[in-house]
Amino acid sequence: MECETSETNENQEGSKKDMAKKRIERYYHQLTKGCGRPSCSNEHCLSSNSFPPLEPNEAAVRSLHLLRTRAQLCEPWERVKPTEEDMEVDAKDSAGYSEPGPSGPCSGKVMQTLDEEKLNKLIKECRDSGNYSSLKQSLWDVFSNQESLSNSWQLSSGESLSLVKAVSAGSGEVRKMTKEEVRSLEGEMEKDIDSAQEKDVNEESPPPSCTVDLESLRRSYEDLYTLGNSIFESGLVNALVMLCSNLEMDLKCKPNIAKDNMYLNVYQMIFELPVLGSEAYLENVVPVLCRGMALLPISTQVVLARLWSTYSTEKLKSHLENLQQILSLKVYTGAFGRERFINKDETITSVTSVIRILYYASLLSGERESSDSWDTTNPEPGDPENDTFSAVEIIPNSLRVRYHDPIGEALEVSPLDVRDPPIPLEEFYNEPLNETIEMDKDFSFWKSANDMELNGYEKAKFSFMSHPYILNPATKAQALYYDNRIRMYSERRMNLIQTIFGTTPASPYLKIRVRRDRIIADALVEIEMVVMSNPQDLKKQLVVEFDSEQGIDEGGLSKEFFQLIVEEMFNPDYGMFIHDPETHTYWFNPTSFESDAEFTLIGIVLGLAIYNNVILNLHLPSLIYRKLEGKKATFRDLKEFKPSVYQGLLNMLEYDGDDFEDVFLQPFQISYTDLFGSTITQDLCEGGADKMVNKENVGEYVDRYSDFLLNKIVEKQFLAFQRGFSLVTAESPLNMMFTPSELEILICGEKEFDFNALENSTEYEGGFSKESDCVQWFWEAVHGMSLDDKRKLLQFTTGSDRIPVGGLSKLKLIITKNGPDSDRLPSAHTCFNVLLLPEYSDKDKLTSLLMKAISECKGFGML
Repeated sequence: MECETSETNENQEGSKKDMAKKRIERYYHQLTKGCGRPSCSNEHCLSSNSFPPLEPNEAAVRSLHLLRTRAQLCEPWERVKPTEEDMEVDAKDSAGYSEPGPSGPCSGKVMQTLDEEKLNKLIKECRDSGNYSSLKQSLWDVFSNQESLSNSWQLSSGESLSLVKAVSAGSGEVRKMTKEEVRSLEGEMEKDIDSAQEKDVNEESPPPSCTVDLESLRRSYEDLYTLGNSIFESGLVNALVMLCSNLEMDLKCKPNIAKDNMYLNVYQMIFELPVLGSEAYLENVVPVLCRGMALLPISTQVVLARLWSTYSTEKLKSHLENLQQILSLKVYTGAFGRERFINKDETITSVTSVIRILYYASLLSGERESSDSWDTTNPEPGDPENDTFSAVEIIPNSLRVRYHDPIGEALEVSPLDVRDPPIPLEEFYNEPLNETIEMDKDFSFWKSANDMELNGYEKAKFSFMSHPYILNPATKAQALYYDNRIRMYSERRMNLIQTIFGTTPASPYLKIRVRRDRIIADALVEIEMVVMSNPQDLKKQLVVEFDSEQGIDEGGLSKEFFQLIVEEMFNPDYGMFIHDPETHTYWFNPTSFESDAEFTLIGIVLGLAIYNNVILNLHLPSLIYRKLEGKKATFRDLKEFKPSVYQGLLNMLEYDGDDFEDVFLQPFQISYTDLFGSTITQDLCEGGADKMVNKENVGEYVDRYSDFLLNKIVEKQFLAFQRGFSLVTAESPLNMMFTPSELEILICGEKEFDFNALENSTEYEGGFSKESDCVQWFWEAVHGMSLDDKRKLLQFTTGSDRIPVGGLSKLKLIITKNGPDSDRLPSAHTCFNVLLLPEYSDKDKLTSLLMKAISECKGFGML
């Protein structure tokens, strides 16, 4: 059997070699004799008259190039086998560059390379003679051929990494280059034919490395562009377009070769060009360049990210601006919509993928926190009799997913690790793209791709949700909305199925009935019952009913519920949170008598607000959102949370006197007050009372002080709070998409009250229009209000005084005519953001009744 198998393999190999040789012969005949058709349209056929007759050597090598690119063959054809003499290529020593001629990217001469010395010599010769033909030809020969460019500007100690090496001839010795090329290309042919038997592309292999002398390359570019771009721009642009197109085709047809150093070298060298932002390169070169780079394996993209992280901030920003410009141009000119999705535009998706490399390069070049900054503290098992929520299993902090992107995972860097990257996150947003994305479709692409990956399949469709760095908070919130709504609708479908099959259906809604004066206690009882029965019921759509009130919840009552819960949880009578008069924020009370269940309830309320698309008026410091995403708070967070404490510790760090201990007299201890005003002193380390802070250990003291104040002292309360939040949001893409600052905007809304934007986005019904006198008086009254009154107006019309993600233009207020002039107060349907306004006879009357309505009206009734 073994002999038979060996014989079969040999026969297959022979067949493949014959096939490659036959195709080469057909290309050679086509280039030298043509197909004979008087009107041939094949640009690679002599009969088309698209190129002059070729020398035998040149035609032989070009036929190899056509084989590699799978160029068009004319039919019918005559079998004309070139002699060995014809196929023989004269390889004379050319001192590193070929003579000008019509050879194109694959000339019949020795593979040309360039380095700093050769290019400087060329520039000097051309400048002295005033003739730049040899320079233009050399640039064409090198920058149109991947092997030539990959082997140019090599490090002195680097190895040659070309896939097909041209062996340099010495002392007039002649070689038969074509045969070597044929053997190499036959091997590639075998790979293509046996693609199904190739080893897996994702198999572990050593990562590629860039062997280009980048400093020498940059000096060469600088010298080259002192001549003036116009001398060689056209030829260089055409050469790069041809090169990048060939690279893209190679990567699509033969992904197994994508890990070769040649691709890394070539793309890095092109990306170093200082003129990529000019019009000719931006329109012609960069799009096809990105299409190829997006096909590179993650290991190569990781190497590029590391290389680019060494760039200056200005250079990184310049590259980002170029890519953003291409994105915006493609979006504006693409005519995208429901019939033509932006996700299917290859240029847009590939440029987005290259921006991802820049994004991680920016993170790498910033100041990163250590791995110890991740919070791995897991909640201790509680007493189920006193805390119902403790029995519910959640993903512990120690198993939290830190990296949601393959590049981030390979680099072991997360956006949470870098607080101030060189390029702020906001600069990666592309507003035209965000305005054009069909987020419902993009979400379905993301969901289906995730399901396919879980089942071992490759990603099918491109989704911008997997590239959250380019999405603004408003677009991300929209994606989260679809995720939440789909979960809610699935609960309704399950209810319908149960009804059809005659089983007792569960309610498709999360119904909560509360009393206004007992809202915390009632909500805690209702939610505990839900969690004890089935925690998944928290994913249902929330429906709130206030005791003794007639209102039907279409969104407005839920907003009122959340507002009242928030007001109560910050009530000093409960003692759950402590108010800081310096920053007007609240923090967990470490000596609170409230049970863990109450803090868990607050976390659930926070998660339900996100799940039900409600903005909350929270007064928590920003560091809480970093902690919710898995990071410990550090000394730096004290600057916003407790500025005076931060400044005092900073003074200790910066003090340089020799009398440090005498000045500060500070042991390794911290003091704080409990609920009754008593002072409690705690050691920050073992024997802290006897260990004094000095110049050598002040850094340790500051870290321990900050960790105790922000993490350890409130660990019990925060873990309960975090448990409640995770009960609702654990399965959502929240942590994957939102940074801490974006999470704060999602929960608390925007901070800028732009009522001009609200006026421009408002719609009118019932006979009102923008030109109606009553409407104009209304907006004049609104613009004359104080900020506090504007908050009351928002509360009255929408049920919340918070600004939605994306600003007031996203609110979509509707003002409708509610009858003729009368003494009736304005009213509102908060569920639908509708303001009912009688057609008042004058501005003063409208202003007076409007102010009375927003200041004194509260509660819900039936109209």
